[in-house]
Amino acid sequence: MNRAAHENAVVSHESENLILVDHEDQEIGNLDKAGCHDGQGKLHRAFSLFIFNSRGELLLQKRSGQKRLWGGYWSNSCCSHPRQGEDMSEATIRRLYQELGLHCELHFLYKFEYHANFGDQGSEHELCWVYVGRSDEDVTVNRNEIEEWRFVSPEQMDREIDERAELFTPWFKMEWQQVRERYREILGLT
Repeated sequence: MNRAAHENAVVSHESENLILVDHEDQEIGNLDKAGCHDGQGKLHRAFSLFIFNSRGELLLQKRSGQKRLWGGYWSNSCCSHPRQGEDMSEATIRRLYQELGLHCELHFLYKFEYHANFGDQGSEHELCWVYVGRSDEDVTVNRNEIEEWRFVSPEQMDREIDERAELFTPWFKMEWQQVRERYREILGLT
């Protein structure tokens, strides 16, 4: 796919089938993305990717304002869902390229369940797998998914969350705290 096509590709839609899970992450069915996010939400499998460059800076993205939930908020490098019939490895590789034009090795850190309401627009209720990777490749964002992007040092990230927490997605704030506290040595964070 050429750069212009990548930057404007539609890679997500409300009718794509996601994977419903129980609290132990066992698959119990499928439901379209819209249904997973309606009302209080249905528990479904998701993932969050934290991509660092060789200087130890985190790649942040500002979610597209077109997004139904938390559009215009800053978040981790990439987050999405595996689709029906897709394993997590396929899903993370696919989405990292679709959103950021990147390829890199991803390492699983942990998974957790969370629930967050976004007013009357719907909710996220996810069992989320968290991964980390490193890349110095050139970023090519998909404008349908991402408004802005930037690299930030871990120390600057801590300050921004402390000073303006309302600018960030709820899952990112939960994940960043865990990444910083539990995985700092693995990631080489200060």
